[in-house]
Amino acid sequence: MQVLQVQLEIRPDPAEVGRARRWARSRLAGSGIGADEPLAETLILLVSELVTNAVVHTGCPAVLRLSLPGGGEAATVRLEVADSSARPPVPRHAEGDETNGRGLELVDGLADRWGWMPEGAGKRIWCEVDRCAPGASPRAVYPAYEDFAYEAV
Repeated sequence: MQVLQVQLEIRPDPAEVGRARRWARSRLAGSGIGADEPLAETLILLVSELVTNAVVHTGCPAVLRLSLPGGGEAATVRLEVADSSARPPVPRHAEGDETNGRGLELVDGLADRWGWMPEGAGKRIWCEVDRCAPGASPRAVYPAYEDFAYEAV
């Protein structure tokens, strides 16, 4: 399997979050992940959350990296954000109407795996999302949920 690795340098500016989302969308489309696939929206939300955390909480430049499987087959998409702040990520739990504190909870809920590691003087936060084979039934991929119905609101 061929894997395409691409990266984008991020300035410590909140406007960079939108640029990172646009950049990631174009890279996903170029790798065969269609904009209408649920995987694409999940990955864009993960990009948004991790880049926002890097920009807002570190005030340092960062690097966004995507590792994308080629050929549209079942595989894992990996997203990484590396920054020069040694401060580890701290998951928080937002209460009620609070507008901050949900980012890493979203990452934990949306990604199949995530974590972080020290890198040089800073750190790298990563997450992975498994891509289903084209035409695969969600029941085959998520058998524990075959009897559940859900709606995103």
